[in-house]
Amino acid sequence: MGAVQIVATSVAAAITIVAVALVVRTVRRMLAVVRLGQPDPTRSGDRGLRLRTMLAETLGHTRMLRWTVVGAAHWFVMIAFIALSSLVLEAYFEVVKPGNGLPLIGGWDVYGLVTEWIGVLGFIGILVLMGIRLRNLPSNPNRRSRFTGSTMWQAYYVEYTILAVLLCGFFIRGFKAANDELEWPVWAAPVSHALGSVLPHWNAAVSLIAMLKIVVSMAWVIVIASNVTMGVAWHRFLAFFNIYFKRAPGQKGSGLGALRPMTSEGKPLDFEEADPEKDQFGVATVEQFSWKGMLDFTTCTECGRCQSQCPAWNTGKPLSPKLLILNLRDHAYAKAPYLLAGGDKATEEALAKVDVLALAEKDRPLIGGADELGVIDPDVLWSCTTCGACVEQCPVDIEHVDHIVDMRRYQVLIESNFPTEAGVMLRNLENKGNPWGAAQSTRDDWTKGLGFEVPNVAELSEGDFEYLFWVGCAGAFEDRAKKTTRAVATLLHEAGVKFAILGQGETCTGDPARRIGNEFVFQMLAQQNVETLNEAGVKRIVATCPHCFNTLSNEYGQLGGHYEVIHHTQLLAQLVSSGKLTPVQPLDGSVTYHDPCYLGRHNRVFAPPREVLGAVTGKAKDDGGGLVEMDRFAERSFCCGAGGARMWMEERIGKRINVERVEEALSTGAKTVAVACPFCLTMLGDGVTGKKSAGAAPDDVEVVDVASVLLKAVGK
Repeated sequence: MGAVQIVATSVAAAITIVAVALVVRTVRRMLAVVRLGQPDPTRSGDRGLRLRTMLAETLGHTRMLRWTVVGAAHWFVMIAFIALSSLVLEAYFEVVKPGNGLPLIGGWDVYGLVTEWIGVLGFIGILVLMGIRLRNLPSNPNRRSRFTGSTMWQAYYVEYTILAVLLCGFFIRGFKAANDELEWPVWAAPVSHALGSVLPHWNAAVSLIAMLKIVVSMAWVIVIASNVTMGVAWHRFLAFFNIYFKRAPGQKGSGLGALRPMTSEGKPLDFEEADPEKDQFGVATVEQFSWKGMLDFTTCTECGRCQSQCPAWNTGKPLSPKLLILNLRDHAYAKAPYLLAGGDKATEEALAKVDVLALAEKDRPLIGGADELGVIDPDVLWSCTTCGACVEQCPVDIEHVDHIVDMRRYQVLIESNFPTEAGVMLRNLENKGNPWGAAQSTRDDWTKGLGFEVPNVAELSEGDFEYLFWVGCAGAFEDRAKKTTRAVATLLHEAGVKFAILGQGETCTGDPARRIGNEFVFQMLAQQNVETLNEAGVKRIVATCPHCFNTLSNEYGQLGGHYEVIHHTQLLAQLVSSGKLTPVQPLDGSVTYHDPCYLGRHNRVFAPPREVLGAVTGKAKDDGGGLVEMDRFAERSFCCGAGGARMWMEERIGKRINVERVEEALSTGAKTVAVACPFCLTMLGDGVTGKKSAGAAPDDVEVVDVASVLLKAVGK
C-alpha cells in the first residue's frame, strides 16, 4: 500500500465512522418520534399482501409510472441508487488497492454489464429529473409549480450527489481500463472501456477517485443525519415502510373509500361510553396522530405531486396537501424533545434539559391563525374537499385525507369551531335527517306522476324485491337531482328490475357529517339506517349518489351494516349490455363525462358510466359526436368542489372550483356534460349557468346525469 492509498484509506475510514455514528443517532431519534404517535393495530395484518404491495409500488413503480417520463426516469435513478450501495462498498476495496474489486461477485461479467448500464441509465434519469425540476421552478410566475414550498437546496443536493457518485464510478472504471486492470471485457463495460481509451495511465487515480466517491457519499449521509426532516433524502429508506403499512394494501389505487373510524388509544370510539375528559376525540395535538401519521410526515419527499392535483391549491386556496404534511412534520420534530422528556408529565429536572425552542413549540395550537402561531391555518383545514387526489397521487402512500378529517373532528366535536354556514347543515341533519332541512313527509314526493307504482319496502316481503333503491337526500329533495331519481326509477321499471324504496324510512347516510368531522351525528344517522336496512332484510342496494354509495358500501360495515352496494351507472351498464335497455335515439352532438371523486378515485368505478354513454352517443368523434374526455379524467379527474361537506360551505377564497371544472368541460366542445352524482350535477350546473349568463358558454350546453341521457336515448 503506497502513500496515496494510506492517506485515502485513512480519510475514507474517518468520514465513514463519523457518518455511521451520526446516522445511527438520527435513526434512533426518528424512531422515537414515530413511536410518540398513538397505537394503530390495523397496520400489522396481511403481511404477505403488504409485502407484495410494497414491492409492486417500489420496484414496480406502479404509482410513479402513471407519469411516464418522470416515472421512468425516477425508476432508473432508484435502481441506480440501490446499485450505488454496492459500488460505494466496492470503493472501499479500491481505495486500499486500485486493482481490487468487490469480492465474490465483482469479477463476474454479468455484474459488470448490469452495473454499467444501470449507471448509464441512472445518469440519464437524474439529468431528466434535474431538468424537470429546473423547468418547474417555484420562482416561475405560474403559482401552480408542484415544487412551491419544497426545500429546494435539499433536492439539488441529493440530485448532484447522485450525479457525482455516478460520475466517480465511471471514472474509477475508466482509469482501471486505462491501467489495464478493469475486470470485464468491452462488451460488458463499453462505456468504461471507451472512457479508459482517452484517460492516461495513472494508478493512484483509482484510489483518489474512490476516496472522493466515499467522501461524497458519506458527506451526504452526514448531511441527512443532521437534517432529520430532509424527506427528499430520507424517503429513499422510509418509503418501503410507509407503503408496507398503508391502511388498505389490497385495495386498487390509493386505498381511499372509507374514512378511518375515530379512535382513542388505537380502538374505535364508542360514543355511548366515551368520555371527552379521558378519551381522544379527533386530533388536538400532533402527538395524538397515530404512529403511522408520524411516519407519513417523516416520509414526505416534497415532490408536490399531491399539490399539483389538489383542486383547492389549483384555484388559489391556501391548502396544499404537501405543505400541510410538511408543517405537521416540522412541528412534530420541533416539539419532540419536550414530548420525549415526558411532555405534560415531565419533571422540572427533565424540562430543564429541553431546548427553549421545543418548549415554545409545545404552546402552539395545532389549528390556529397567524396571530395564534397555529401550525395549520383554519382556512387550510376547511378548504379540503376530501376528493382524494392527494392520496391517489402520493408515491409513498401518505394519507392526507384521514389526517385532515381527524383534525376536523376535534375542532367540531370539542371546540365547536367550524365554518358558520355548516352549522345549519348539521342542525338539519340532527333534527330533520337531511342537510336541506326538508320535511321527512316529502321524501317520497318524487314518485308522484311517474305512471307506475314505486313499491315501498315496508309493503313487501324480503324476497319481493331484488334491489333497494337508495334515493338519498339530494335525490329526494333537490329539484335537479329528483330528475335523475325519476330517470333511474323509470329505467329500472322499463328493464323489469324488481326494486323498492324506504320512502320516509330513509334518512341521510351521514356522509356530510362525517366528512366535516362530526362523527357523533354520523354514527347516530348510520346506526338508524343500519337498523332499518337490517330489519327490512336488505341485501343489495342501488344508489345514485356516490357519497351514499361510498358510505353504504365502505363505512356501514364498521357499524354492522354489510350490503352489496352498486351505483346506478353500474346497474344501467349491465342492463344495456344484457339488452334489457336498448338506446334507439342517438345523442345529438358530443358528450364529455365528469368523474365524481367518490365514484371514481374513491371506488374505482370508471368504465360503467362510459359504457352507457358509449351506447347512446351514436356518432363517431370525427362526425361531431362520441365521448370526448377532458384533460383531467378518471384517476386525475378534477373535483366539482362539493365533497368534504363543502357543498354547504361558502367558497370565499380564490376561484370557484366548479368554475375551473366547467371551463375544462367547455373546452372539449361537448354539448352535453354528463355526470353521475347529484352534487356534481348541482355544482357543474351552476357553473354552466353562470358561464351562459356571462356569454362564455353556448346556450345549448347542458349538464345532465348519465341516467337522464340514457332515458332520453331509450325514448322514454
